[in-house]
Amino acid sequence: MLDLKQIRDNSDQVQAALAQRGDYDLQPLLELDRQQRELEGERSQLQARSNEIGKSVGQKIKAGADPKGSEIAALKAEGNQVKSQLQDLEPQERDIKDQIQAILLNLPNLPSDSTPVGTSEDDNVEVRRWGDEYLPQSDVKPHWEIGEQLGILDFKRSVEKIAQSRFVTLMGVGAALERALITFMLDRHTRSGYTEVLPPILISSAALTGSGQLPKFAEESFQCKDDDLWLTPTAEVPLTNLHRDEILAAEDLPIHYCAYTPCFRREAGSYGKDTRGLIRLHQFNKVEMYKFVAPETSFEALEALLNDAEDILQQLKLPYRVLELCTGDLGFSATKTYDLEVWLPSSGKYREISSCSNCIDFQARRANIRFKETGKKGTRFVHTLNGSGLAIGRTMAAILENYQQPNGGVRVPEVLQPYLGREFL
Repeated sequence: MLDLKQIRDNSDQVQAALAQRGDYDLQPLLELDRQQRELEGERSQLQARSNEIGKSVGQKIKAGADPKGSEIAALKAEGNQVKSQLQDLEPQERDIKDQIQAILLNLPNLPSDSTPVGTSEDDNVEVRRWGDEYLPQSDVKPHWEIGEQLGILDFKRSVEKIAQSRFVTLMGVGAALERALITFMLDRHTRSGYTEVLPPILISSAALTGSGQLPKFAEESFQCKDDDLWLTPTAEVPLTNLHRDEILAAEDLPIHYCAYTPCFRREAGSYGKDTRGLIRLHQFNKVEMYKFVAPETSFEALEALLNDAEDILQQLKLPYRVLELCTGDLGFSATKTYDLEVWLPSSGKYREISSCSNCIDFQARRANIRFKETGKKGTRFVHTLNGSGLAIGRTMAAILENYQQPNGGVRVPEVLQPYLGREFL
């Protein structure tokens, strides 16, 4: 959530920054803010007068005035009138506060000064590529065809007998490969100082609001309406809310978490896209990395987060590229984002497998996560970062396509062989 004071004091700059992200008009918010401050001023004056009346009544009675006399009665009558006026202000203030909050919750984060300016994914900037020497040199089959031939991906039964489209059942060594990837990624991240977390996957509306998924992305999530719970779209949500409404000690920062969870998304608006395979499913597994850091270190922490995600791909020897997202393609909560795209040879394209973002204080304001420095007054909002480390299904798709053999088999990446106990699928 953006800082209302920052918007008020720098409205032209904030409006210009938001214009890089879409069509956002700050004037209704600024007008509501003006009305709120007027009401606050009126409340302060009325409260001051109420205090004066109470003090005056006490002084006059102490000086000998008749408590039931006309002078005291007049003061008490005025006091009651002031109290009534204060009560009348409450619904007005509450209504304006709610309107301001609703607008703020729907405003995206401001892009960083270093974020490339652009309107769509076409304006994203390629930073680097890795692994050209591992690119397959011959035509390859798509991963869903390989998986079905090996008997490890069952889309047909998932659609016809268990769920519906955009679901898959992993069979035999396919399920083992999924489990091996999850364990391998968690092992790597915990060795690098991340604390492993296994959070709930049913999440409250408050938690989704704190991380930035609600209210904007309600239609993209699965809701259990009877219980005000939602299936988590990403472990970023529970990890953000681990410290909601807390004041952390500065000496405890940075805090690094990693978590595996199933993730659930409606994929609204993706009709006709990636209808086959593992790329776009309603349910998929993902390992997430998350950081709570001091504001001065968050951009340095983003580069380290990106390195952690890249290291997974490098250990798996999967070709990929790094993109820096432009202002028009940033996620709602992010100020700066790198995407990692892995090479899928069957389509001749790089496809997103990780997104690493610095959200600065945007999520911390929504979730009220602060930290206190020893010897200093007051508190400050932490900065939060998140990154996929990695999306499991897309990693499996990349392995099936990049490691397939002429005989139809698939070689297991060397780093995964100890987890699977085999060299080929």
